[in-house]
Formats: sequence, C-alpha cells, structure tokens
Amino acid sequence: MLLLRCHLKRALPQKVSCRFCAVMGKLQSKFKHSTYKYSRPDGFIEEKIQTKAFQEYSPAHVDTVSVVAALNSDLCVSGGKDKTAVAYNWRTGNVVKRFKGHEREITKIACIYKSSQFFSASRDKMVMMWDLQSSSQPRQQFSGHTMVVTGLTVSPDSSQLCTGSRDNTLLLWDVGTGQCAERASVSRNLVTHLCWVPREHYILQTSEDKTIRLWDSRGLQVAHTFPTQQHIQTYCEVSEDGHKCVSCSSGFEGEGCEATLWDLRQTRSRICEYRGHFQTVASCIFLPRALASMPAIATSSHDCKVKIWNQDTGACLFTLSLDGSGPLTSLAVADSVSLLCRNKCYASLRFSLRACSFTFTLLEPSCCSEASTLER
Repeated sequence: MLLLRCHLKRALPQKVSCRFCAVMGKLQSKFKHSTYKYSRPDGFIEEKIQTKAFQEYSPAHVDTVSVVAALNSDLCVSGGKDKTAVAYNWRTGNVVKRFKGHEREITKIACIYKSSQFFSASRDKMVMMWDLQSSSQPRQQFSGHTMVVTGLTVSPDSSQLCTGSRDNTLLLWDVGTGQCAERASVSRNLVTHLCWVPREHYILQTSEDKTIRLWDSRGLQVAHTFPTQQHIQTYCEVSEDGHKCVSCSSGFEGEGCEATLWDLRQTRSRICEYRGHFQTVASCIFLPRALASMPAIATSSHDCKVKIWNQDTGACLFTLSLDGSGPLTSLAVADSVSLLCRNKCYASLRFSLRACSFTFTLLEPSCCSEASTLER
C-alpha cells in the first residue's frame, strides 16, 4: 500500500494549494520513491513527495468490477463479473452484504438513494430488485429483454423502472408488481445508459448509434433526439435541477473522447464540450456544489484518468492519473464531499474533494502497476 501526496500551486498573483492522498493496493512492480518540483508553461508549480505505507482493505469481488453506485452516504453497491452485487461501507472498508442470483456478469446498478433498495442488470438478460434489510434473495425479478441489459434507471418516486438493452428496446416496469407496462423499440438503438430526469416524466438515453434520445415515460415515446454525434455515446447524466445533461463518447488517441453539456430546456442545444482524454470516456457526472466552488463536472476514461472540469468554460481544473489501473469506467457521488470510482482491476476507489483537497481511498486491492499522480 502506498500513500502519495502531491501539492499543486498556481503561480502569483493567485495561490491555490491542493492536497492529494492516494491509498493503493498491492503493487506488482517496483515504485521509485522520489521528490521533484518543476514549473510548467501553464504557470503551475507541481511538487511530488515520497510515499509511505498505508492500510489495505479486504476485496469485495473475486473478479472484474463492472459498476459502482451510491446507496447512501455510507454505503455503495458494486457489481461485477463474479455475478455478485456487494453492499460496501466505503468509510470503513467493510463488506456489509453480498447478493447472488444472476447467472452472468452484472452490468448496471441503480439505487433508490437513501433507502435500502437497489436494482441490478445483467448479461443474463434479467433485472433484479434487492433489499439490504431483507434476505439475500431478490425481492423482485424483471424479465423481458432478449439480450444483455445495458440501461437501468428508476423513477423519482421509485414506482417505475426503465430498462434498456442491446436488443434495441426500452421497457417500462411497475416496481410493485414486476409487470412490464410499456415497450418501445428503435432500429439500431443499442442502449448504453439510461438516466431519469429529476421531478419529470422524461428519461435520457445514450446509444451505440451515436445518438442521445429523450423519452417521455407517459407512453414511452421519443420526445426529442439530439444531433447525431461522431462517436458512440457511452453514458449520460442529468443535473439535479433537471435543466442540463451531460453525455460522453468513445474514441481513441484523442479522437472523440469528449464529454458534452446539453440544455434540456426549450432550446435543447449543445452548451459546452470537455476535451482532454485520449481514450473512451466511460462516465460523466455533475459534482454537487458542496464539492466545488463553481459548477463542475467529473469524467473517467479508459486512459486511466479522472478529470474535473469547469462546467461553464470547459477548462480542465484537475486530472488524476491512475496509470496502470486499467479503464476507469464508473463514477458516482458518494456524499456531499466524496466520489466513488471503479476500474476493471477488481477495485473501487473513493476520493474526497473538500475545498481544494483530494483524498483517495482504495476499497479493494488493485492490480495497478504504478502509483497515482495528480496533474493540472
């Protein structure tokens, strides 16, 4: 285990000091402890300090972690290739409960926030509802797709569930009865993600056909289709006020690899783009105002980086590089000052932003080959 601290300071006239701590799993290659300080053309002075050992947590999964989501301010739920959903206390590093029922890899998790209930979707074409306060058996099962379920979102009042699949269909479910209420299909609409708009009847959806669609759950009809993008749209999220949404795309060597901010109100036009990743951007989220002094967005990518962006200007505020960690494919807000991030190396990471302070905690041992670095 390694603890790495980096300090990032802006040259005069304005000084900004950032503290960063990373708690790593076992390293499979040697890490050279070093201290260096240098200036960069953008006016920043970066300083890296020698690392030291830190606590190691027990693993929650025995295979690749696919997704992580926040259940409440203390607990997160992760799903993986081991077909298991795990409720995990990220503050203590302890597994709370394991849920088994799927026959193949879990692809999506959707939580009813601040409750004990969550949903899991899988490559076995099934969606299951679980309750932390009841048995480890599924409380409800939803069967109707003919291919892997790749989209999952619950309505603001928790009465409805919407699922999407690579079978080009969206299904709307009654949570109480487990019955399918509506079905819609669009040719070549291979769903990648779904997100319910807060306090509205609308559902946002991204697709491998490079489009973003807004669905009206009342009849499950397409209400709006955003301009077709150049690359596969991998993920989407809606702001807390429901006025904006952000999507992200696939790409390689900097081609594509962007996140895009959209207006969800009358104009439904593109507001801003966030470019700087070099591989597929797999997740994008709005940061709560408690996490930043300005409206901000976080993205994670297959290039092993998490980036924090100024939502209004598109400027990259910080980059966390987890070199050797594998693709970073899921981000979630844990509480008012913490984010959860997971990669494909059996690991979920927790990091905290308080003012200009970053604290990263590894929830599960990682197969990373190098230590993390913070860069502007």
